[in-house]
Parts: sequence; C-alpha cells; structure tokens
Amino acid sequence: MTFTKRLRDGVRRGEITCSVRIWKRPHVRVSGRYPMEEGEIVVDSIEPIGFPDITPELARESGFLGVLDLLKVAKHGGGENVYLIRFHYIGPRRRRAATKSLRRKPG
Repeated sequence: MTFTKRLRDGVRRGEITCSVRIWKRPHVRVSGRYPMEEGEIVVDSIEPIGFPDITPELARESGFLGVLDLLKVAKHGGGENVYLIRFHYIGPRRRRAATKSLRRKPG
C-alpha cells in the first residue's frame, strides 16, 4: 500500500489508520505487511463499501479534507469497486524486533 507524501506523517504517528481505495479487486490482504519507508503497514481489515459510505467523516479519518479530496486520490486504475482498509503502522524498531523474534529457534 502506498500513500501520498502528505499522508505519511499521519500514518506514522497513528493518526491515519484507514484508507479508501477504488480497485478492480483487492490489492492487499488481511494481516498482509507492506513496506512504507523505514517501517511497514499491517492490514487489519478490508471490506467492500459503496460510494454513499464515503462520508466527510470517513474522508477526514483517512487524512483528507473532504470526500472530493479523497476521491481524487482513491482511484487506482480502471476499477470501480470501493474498499475500506483499516491498518496500523509498525515503525522500524518494532519491525526489527518482530523480525528477530521470528528468527529465534526454539529450544
């Protein structure tokens, strides 16, 4: 998952934890990890929604000024399916610690 530069600080600080995307089909999966700068995004949920579900509140929660601002960025390719993706950001230190714990061998 990629984010415009102006949203990245909010994502890193945990202020932005959802994104609306317009795709032909989902490009992410729940529990998937996607690199973002030094850290990574972990997808918590993805659900199909309709255009009427994109409210001014949801647009602001996604880091945009309003619905029109969000829609200018949300469309990727020729898709018409709308998805609400909830996620959290893992910073570089936590990411390294999680990777190390996965590498440890039991015993």
